[in-house]
Amino acid sequence: MTGIRLADYDLDDELGFLPGTDPLRSLPTEYAEWDEIGAALPKHLVMGRGRDLLRDVPQLDIAGLRTTAELERAMLLLSYFAHGYLNDTDPPAQVLPASIALPWHAVATRLGRPPILSYASHQFHNWGRFDSSGPVALGNLTRLQDFLGGMDDDWFVMVHVAIEAAAAPGLNAMIRAQDAVLAGDAELLAERLREVAASLGAMQHTLDRMPERCDPYVYYHRVRRFLFGTKNNPAFPEGLVYEGVVEYGGKPQQFSGETGAQSAIIPFLATALGIEHQDDPLNDYMFSLRDYMPRGHRAFIEEAGSRADIRGAVLAWRTRAACEAYNECIDALRSFHHLHLRYAAAYVHRQGQKSDANSSSTGTGGTPFMKYLKLHLDNIATHTIEIGRSS
Repeated sequence: MTGIRLADYDLDDELGFLPGTDPLRSLPTEYAEWDEIGAALPKHLVMGRGRDLLRDVPQLDIAGLRTTAELERAMLLLSYFAHGYLNDTDPPAQVLPASIALPWHAVATRLGRPPILSYASHQFHNWGRFDSSGPVALGNLTRLQDFLGGMDDDWFVMVHVAIEAAAAPGLNAMIRAQDAVLAGDAELLAERLREVAASLGAMQHTLDRMPERCDPYVYYHRVRRFLFGTKNNPAFPEGLVYEGVVEYGGKPQQFSGETGAQSAIIPFLATALGIEHQDDPLNDYMFSLRDYMPRGHRAFIEEAGSRADIRGAVLAWRTRAACEAYNECIDALRSFHHLHLRYAAAYVHRQGQKSDANSSSTGTGGTPFMKYLKLHLDNIATHTIEIGRSS
């Protein structure tokens, strides 16, 4: 592959994996009832009346959803309807009514993702700007759909959206770094890798702002329970029954819940840098999460991630500038993961175990996250190149 266009993968030059135009705030008029229910959902969930509202969701024909933006808006709403219905009480409901299950499955099928709340819906298509001409950055971002609402809940989502925006320069720089390898230009490669490291630093700076308006106690006890999936979740021992979905034959289904690991930016950067993980549960889990990414993002990792051997070029050329710039990327990536590990401990691991529906030892994606995050962190460090050595 000698050239690459981000638009071919539904990526944006300025915003990277975020949509290039702000997500829709409403659906076409024939779907107005869904928008109205979405607006009413937080107040009903706060009062423990979510199922009263969601039991009568109108089952609308999705044939009128013609654009990807419309499908994503519908996927956002239906995902919130489903997770709101399931988690309105403890323990969660084990059967999802057909009025939600059928259109949710149909929309998910058209988008090429499972019918579960994923990072793509919870973050990528769940934001707007106060000032439409201003940046996609904290302070200018608002959230389109809530569960319970409140500062902590909204800030959690907005920080992740801002991280994706901060990652866009690094995405572009990494592609240009690959181009430099293909052109045999070691000096340009070093320059582009330094830009990647700077972007990773900006991502970490944004993540570091999480505690400003998202309290660990509030996140764990108020926000997190709505994000879990039905795979490796003791609250759904058999999975979830999607009532009326003939493709499932009435059998319970299990899908991983929303997790930042469903973002493509870190997998792309790691793949492009030549970071290899051992064949272990962590690697298998991370790879399985690609099924929850937008189709274009999945294809981008697979096709663009390895289009040029950056690590191999740095090892072969052994210029000090290229080695140092590569190591800056490794250090920045490891530092980002280290901060993530710290917050995983603070926001989840140290919080009390209250119910199977909100395990403090299992991530929302359904994994023993602390063990896996530590393994990931340690493995990244082994890729540092000793300057002056060829391997």
